[in-house]
Amino acid sequence: MMPTLGLQETGRFEKMGPELMRVKDRHGRDFIIQPTSEEVVTDIARQELRSYKQLPKNFYHIQTKFRDERRPRFGVMRGREFTMKDAYSFDRDPAAAAKSYEAMFAAYKRIFDRFGLTYRAVAADTGAIGGDLSHEFQVIAQTGEDAIIYCPTSDYAANIELAEAVAPAAPRSAASQALTKTPTPGKSTCADVAALLGLDLRQTVKSLVLATDELDDQGIIVKSTIWLLLVRGDHDMNEVKVGKLEGLKAGFRFATVPEIEEHFGCKPGYLGPIGLLKPVKIVADRTVAQMSDFVCGANAWDHHYTGANWGRDLPEPDMVADIRNVVEGDPSPDGKGVLAIERGIEVGHVFYLGTKYSKAMNATFLDETGKPALMEMGCYGIGVTRILGAAIEQNHDARGIIWPASIAPFEVALCPIGMDRSEEVKAAAQRLYAELQAAGVDVILDDRGERPGAMFADWELIGVPQRVVISDRGLKEGLLEVQGRRDAEATKLAVADVVAQVRARLSA
Repeated sequence: MMPTLGLQETGRFEKMGPELMRVKDRHGRDFIIQPTSEEVVTDIARQELRSYKQLPKNFYHIQTKFRDERRPRFGVMRGREFTMKDAYSFDRDPAAAAKSYEAMFAAYKRIFDRFGLTYRAVAADTGAIGGDLSHEFQVIAQTGEDAIIYCPTSDYAANIELAEAVAPAAPRSAASQALTKTPTPGKSTCADVAALLGLDLRQTVKSLVLATDELDDQGIIVKSTIWLLLVRGDHDMNEVKVGKLEGLKAGFRFATVPEIEEHFGCKPGYLGPIGLLKPVKIVADRTVAQMSDFVCGANAWDHHYTGANWGRDLPEPDMVADIRNVVEGDPSPDGKGVLAIERGIEVGHVFYLGTKYSKAMNATFLDETGKPALMEMGCYGIGVTRILGAAIEQNHDARGIIWPASIAPFEVALCPIGMDRSEEVKAAAQRLYAELQAAGVDVILDDRGERPGAMFADWELIGVPQRVVISDRGLKEGLLEVQGRRDAEATKLAVADVVAQVRARLSA
């Protein structure tokens, strides 16, 4: 547990929400079970770093963290308690901070390369940590929680929250249909309406109603503004993008049914931008702003409008913005192809924080002129326990785990057959065990006396990368059997060649 002073200074004690585990001691003082360490390390820095001569500086630790996840799942993949390596850089100016960020970014790439994992480093939203720049390291896996957006023909990659949906290249077509109030009994979703009318779902527009509140000093709502967000029927709203729009960035909620009825004259299911009872702020996604002759709710039960057009049937929107999730086949924002989507497991994250925390906590240093200046910060994290789950998701078969050698519990398992019955096998196994250890190989000798099938199955399940089998028959021929965890069959090698061959395999 830790005191809450730093989090109260930055405002995160309240902003982090229910994932932050809060407790009180017998004196009523607030404590938390630490979810991350920005405030703690910033407090250390403001006490220890006084001069520009002490910068740059990078503090790191490996520690247990706790987040009160709403739905913990997948064992170590998203547990409430986990082990994390986090680091924090402190620099004198943005240019120096950018160098620290790039150095850590490159170090993380080397780490994940060494782990033997297939991953992507993707541009990411900064989320609750904050800051101006962020990248996630995502291990590619079909069971991953996150959608990774990338362009197969360029270097573009981003997570779903940040990936830009570019505006359609073609200009809006002229209206060709009359506005018609069309019965759609019992059909409230865009998919159902499109099916009923025999139209492409892409010709429909989905309405989402949000609200923003102005509060007085006591936290009581004194005024609410209603917002109507419009996305194409086959698209989904991106709440992270919406939360960055002017007027919505301070926070929003979904409107209540009474608020919707007051402004639209209809319950949810048939809402649209035409024929409102009270004014609302209309935000159209870039794609919707280019549509013509579209279908939308008529603000009347069991009815939709067909043939709706901007400028003729309703005013141009108050705001046009990218507010949707990208979909496979969208143009890449870098103009070098189209987007594809794959699943990933986040195992690392780097952030450039700027002065977000140093300003809130008055973490300053004295520059060359003797004047105080705010430290520029970055923070960097690797989910140590999550890496294990991600590695297994990416490396397994029907027989069990296939560990990359760099993170395997052992690199080599020695499997002597009949060791408890044969002095020759026992002596050869112990001799090879000593030779591999002397060569710096992380090796384990299975001296349990198990039957070969049971012994092999155990090590395949555990996933040790290399297995060496020692038997009386093989020793009589001067041979041992070496088999990689991914190999279909064993390779027979001369006893004298085994150590060199095993080292070569592990290096490869």
